[in-house]
Amino acid sequence: QVQLDESGGGLVQAGGSLRLSCAASGLTFSTYAMAWFRQAPGKEREFVVGISGNGLRTYYADSVKGRFTISRDNAKNTVYLQMNSLKPEDTAVYYCAARRGVVVRTLDREYEYWGQGTQVTVSS
Repeated sequence: QVQLDESGGGLVQAGGSLRLSCAASGLTFSTYAMAWFRQAPGKEREFVVGISGNGLRTYYADSVKGRFTISRDNAKNTVYLQMNSLKPEDTAVYYCAARRGVVVRTLDREYEYWGQGTQVTVSS
């Protein structure tokens, strides 16, 4: 049974930082591209960033480029999202997602497995 467990969310002031983690189990982690999506109240879920299985390719939404960094540790079956210079508009539930294959996709329907989500709230 595949399980994705996110952690690290919380409340932070604008300009602050948070680091999200997503621990995966039940899959051959290195053969899965991983991504972070987010969903703000009243909005559709959107792609934030993705990373290939070997960690060599990353893809960022324009809204987070230069502020967020994705990384993965295949030995620990974990993907990370370092979020710096946070803005109130980053407030959302952040979801970790996995898709089999080496290619990162930006559409949520391309992902097979999802975590339960972790709340990130940025106050102004």
